Amino acid sequence: MSLPHAVPLVLALVLLSGATARAQGVPSGTSEPRAVEVDVHATDAGQALSAEDAARLGLSADAGDTTLVPPGLTTDAPAAWPEGLEGTPGEVELELLVDVEGRVAEVKVTRAAAEARLTDAALAAAPGLRFTPATLGGTPVAVRLPFVYRFTPPVQVPASTTRLTGEVRARGTRRPLVDAALFLDGALQPATTTDAQGRFALDVPPGAHSLEVRAPGHETTAFNETLTQGQTLQVVYRLQPREVNPYETVVRDERPRTEVTRISLHEQEIREVPGTLGDPFRVVMLMPGVGSLASGISYPVVRGSQPAATGFFLDGVRIPMLYHLLLGPAVVHPDFIDTVDFYPGAPPVQYGRMLGGVVEGRLSRPREDRLHFTAYADLLNAGGFIEQPFESTGTSVSLAGRFSYSALLLSLATQVLSGVDQVHAGFWDYQARVEQKVGRGRLRLFALGSSDDAGIAPEPRRKAEGAGVVSRFHRIDLRGTHPVAEGEGELGVTLGWDGLGLTGEEMRSDASGTLFREKVGEYGMRQVSLSARAGWRRALTSSLELAVGADVEHRRSATTLTGNANPPGWRPTDEADPLKRPSALATFSGAYASATWKPFESWTVTPGLRVDAYHLVPGMTFTAVEPRLSVRHTLTDTLTLKGGAGLFHQPPTVLVHVPAFDTASLRYGLQSGAQFDVGAEWKAFEGLELSADAFFNPLSRAVEFDLVDVVENRRRRGAVREDPATTGYAYGFDLMARHPLGRHWFGWVSYSFLQSKRKARFARIGDDNHVMETVEGTLPFAFEQAHTLNAALSYKFGNNWTVGTVVHFNTGRPETGQITSQTQRWVTNPDGSSQWVRQDLDRTQRLAPFFRVDARIAKSWAYQDFTLDASLDVLNLSAQQEVVAYEYRLESEFSGSVPQKPQPTRAPIRIPVILPLLGFKATY
Repeated sequence: MSLPHAVPLVLALVLLSGATARAQGVPSGTSEPRAVEVDVHATDAGQALSAEDAARLGLSADAGDTTLVPPGLTTDAPAAWPEGLEGTPGEVELELLVDVEGRVAEVKVTRAAAEARLTDAALAAAPGLRFTPATLGGTPVAVRLPFVYRFTPPVQVPASTTRLTGEVRARGTRRPLVDAALFLDGALQPATTTDAQGRFALDVPPGAHSLEVRAPGHETTAFNETLTQGQTLQVVYRLQPREVNPYETVVRDERPRTEVTRISLHEQEIREVPGTLGDPFRVVMLMPGVGSLASGISYPVVRGSQPAATGFFLDGVRIPMLYHLLLGPAVVHPDFIDTVDFYPGAPPVQYGRMLGGVVEGRLSRPREDRLHFTAYADLLNAGGFIEQPFESTGTSVSLAGRFSYSALLLSLATQVLSGVDQVHAGFWDYQARVEQKVGRGRLRLFALGSSDDAGIAPEPRRKAEGAGVVSRFHRIDLRGTHPVAEGEGELGVTLGWDGLGLTGEEMRSDASGTLFREKVGEYGMRQVSLSARAGWRRALTSSLELAVGADVEHRRSATTLTGNANPPGWRPTDEADPLKRPSALATFSGAYASATWKPFESWTVTPGLRVDAYHLVPGMTFTAVEPRLSVRHTLTDTLTLKGGAGLFHQPPTVLVHVPAFDTASLRYGLQSGAQFDVGAEWKAFEGLELSADAFFNPLSRAVEFDLVDVVENRRRRGAVREDPATTGYAYGFDLMARHPLGRHWFGWVSYSFLQSKRKARFARIGDDNHVMETVEGTLPFAFEQAHTLNAALSYKFGNNWTVGTVVHFNTGRPETGQITSQTQRWVTNPDGSSQWVRQDLDRTQRLAPFFRVDARIAKSWAYQDFTLDASLDVLNLSAQQEVVAYEYRLESEFSGSVPQKPQPTRAPIRIPVILPLLGFKATY
């Protein structure tokens, strides 16, 4: 008895359920779902709505959101033959309602079979069918479609006939190949083709046969099989892809553009950029508007602000840092990241408590088809990623982690070069995710942690000193999403722990003269935090969408100082603990609301308001009200004008995130500023996107400390009694030309011009190197880089070789003494003596410009069930040395063997950062 044959037909009607209709702007007068049915017609691009029906649903034909992607059958549900009818043919035509999750919600008979029991069998089997959801303009929709069950009498297979069944998959990825054609024994027409699961079945005579298998994008391959009489043979044929991990243009369900500026990077754009060591977040360093502390250091300086003014997020969860040891890689395994969004200015209202830009990594959705595993190793670290779905329960588990052996390599190198094990630097991180389907929603538990340990041990001599730093953090986040009140709701709770320790060591000797290493001081900061967030979004009409949310975070911080780290008058606090004996307690709470309004088809207006309260125990509360607005106007199909403005606040900052200081610094009040941004986006032609942004960011109150303030504990000791607040501003423009991923290559060119200033009190220094007077003035900020140019290009050849390069140029920062040296001048005194004297800060010079070329070359191979990638990534292939400071000294010169008078020399201090990284990655 053969099974009935199910055949999906052409999609005829679209039905929007109540929730989907509302998402598209269809008003609903009741809480019950409202169905709106419209006709679908064929176009060159596929199936789409008529212009009249698109207008009924509030959709824009010009915006491309009327294109329908029909559902695809993923799970067949054969109907059982009724007993006694094994030889009776028949055909039952049904109309299925496939909901937004791909399930059959309703079955109607449009033409019954002559035999009623066949119709009953089809009705009983149809609810078991499963489809990929249909999408309309990228949004899942419910659809009605015809479906046919054909009951064909079983064909009696002669004893002399054999059967060949199996699957056709892509080598390496194990992906089923749909509609692959199998040609038997040199026939001109295919004997059969594969179904949606890549399966096939073929009856052949006994004996030896040759099958040629063809599939688009894969090499045609011949397989030889020998079958004996009555044998059924199961096989798996694997075809070699012409390109492994091709640069394909992927049409994504992109969020509508409502913000002023957002740069989104996907796939290979975040993993194969030269000089980034394969790390998604390091790509941000090559974006417009981003400067750097030094070449290779991965903390972005966004539009002239302190690095700590930029917020880092993972799916809405704020994390303290993104990179290990300041250089990278990031603290999250690359396989966990699907997209990186970068907001250089005027971020939306859901991002609060920061003055600068926003970097958000969007976690990849768990893959639900099969087990996935990757393993990676290079010269500095090794790591792995594993993902296992459990279809029976709707659960997916993902684990990842990395461990650096750079500490061992540095130790060996210093032992070889100096004979002393003096330098160490290492890191590790982990991530774990459990995601569970709950009805129409999802529940996710995500945990991650990171550790960095670096330092210099004292030399093996008495009184020699050494130092080290250990930085760690952990986050556990529980998040749920589910449709709520005709919209989409989210709830999340996050538990965090942060720690930073600065230690000092000294080499001492005992009575016998034996040297030993002893810790002489420690400056430790620890912080425990508990936060919660909630958000809700709903489309009220076809032209108005509302989003509201709130978040709260409670921080408990403790500071421990021992040994030589104690300032005068400080009492030991060895028992300090964030929970038992906190030195600072603070609660941050905020709420926001925004509306996306389209008063006309070509206009999008997004007003928003955020209100935050900052409370520091005991009794200090600051309130910040932040109105924000962005406007986008589609001037033509290819040209969009945009503008935005907003107010922003943040607690006082130090160079980078420092636990405990971020909380205790609230005693100095809030920083406040505004951001104004105008620009344009132009899609000149397919494959070329141009953008330009001009910005002005005034700071009405800035409280920005440097690391010396924290390490020396100046503020706590009262060494500086005046108000540390000042004012300032930054302005400039960013230009970018970009070719998104596709057609074998991607790349971009960006240029940024920046001026960043701060008002400051500074000293006039006399020729005797003493302060003459104190004056006020507007000075270049320590992070100002006037000109920055980046160009990135990566090309994948047909033989699975990938070659790429990055060119970077920036002008030097001011030599103000904050994060570099301070400019000095050579002075000759009346008595004939000469000396170096500090230069007034309004007359300082700048560090030298820096130019760097990075390169990457990679090769990919596809094996039976896994792929292998080898890459050589070289940061600073050009071997340029960046000037980070200057040393002012006297150098003796010789004329032959006769010494001459020492000459004043401004000698550059250079960092020769050249990092070649050879790595291998296997993907199963």
